[in-house]
Amino acid sequence: MTQEQYSKYSFLLDRTARKVKQYAQQQFKSGDFDVTVDQWLVLKNLSENDVLSQTELANLVFKDHPTLTRIIDLLCKKGYVERMPHPQDRRSFQLHLTETGVSKVTSLRPEILHIREKAWENLSTHDFEEFKRILNTIYQNLNGESFDQ
Repeated sequence: MTQEQYSKYSFLLDRTARKVKQYAQQQFKSGDFDVTVDQWLVLKNLSENDVLSQTELANLVFKDHPTLTRIIDLLCKKGYVERMPHPQDRRSFQLHLTETGVSKVTSLRPEILHIREKAWENLSTHDFEEFKRILNTIYQNLNGESFDQ
């Protein structure tokens, strides 16, 4: 494959990823969800992991610490997330969803699933599996771990 072809594929991948995120952000705004896409990722990951340190959460949502701190501050202010002192490390906190946060995740999950399904319209299960295989290969080529879900 030529350098120009690689460049075109990289552009296509980047353009598509941006469009998916842009579409989701538009839907979040028009749906009056009271959270952004990035805030949703934090809520979703906390709902799936119960209690996490900020470092663990940062790794799951691919955010740097200052950015994640701002997101957590906003979610705490909204009453969705709570910081608890870490039992073994007084310098750090553990994060968990409040009851309000659990309710928010429960109510938004079906709507967000619907938003995500929009991108997969007109694609078969085979298309999805092949797409996942290719993305995992690219990711592994760059020394990342495979995502098998």
